[in-house]
Amino acid sequence: MRTLLRIAHRIDRTNEWIGRAVYWLTLVMVGVGAYNALVRYLDRFTGLGLSSNTYIELQWYMYSLIFLLGAAYTLKHNAHVRVDVLFTRLTPRGRAWVNLGGALLFLLPFCILVIWTSWPTVHNSWAVLEVSPDPGGLPRYPIKTVIPIAFILLFLQGVSLAIKQIAFLRDPAAEDIPGHAQSDSGKAQGGI
Repeated sequence: MRTLLRIAHRIDRTNEWIGRAVYWLTLVMVGVGAYNALVRYLDRFTGLGLSSNTYIELQWYMYSLIFLLGAAYTLKHNAHVRVDVLFTRLTPRGRAWVNLGGALLFLLPFCILVIWTSWPTVHNSWAVLEVSPDPGGLPRYPIKTVIPIAFILLFLQGVSLAIKQIAFLRDPAAEDIPGHAQSDSGKAQGGI
């Protein structure tokens, strides 16, 4: 189990690093969005032509990167939207079983499905080096490549989650299980 927990820790570190990089990408996206808004109004009055589809698509691409690459980071931090009708009333062991079942029955198969179904689109996009049909548009094949990459990262984070749940179920007293610290209210953290 120690080896599996080390693997889970490496997955967590990788997605933590990617999530932190996405923080900065968010700031850049806001800057590009502000620039787009400002130059559109300046163009009306000056006619300088500072606005471009390139910047508009760049902002859209960055938003896509934030959404896609942030999913695994969000799962790592247990920040996805959850309907907690019964979950919060369960014991930590019961919550671990729900998290494990959710990861194995829903999260991991869904990630595999998205990776499998997105691959032909990504392959075709690379085969023709797909570019936006808009004047001044950006290449589409790099952003399409991020879809399976993001779901691979989400899949790996789901594996990490499953490993931590199994470790907790095997030894609830273990304190070195990342993502399974007991909070002040006694609820286990680290769920789907």
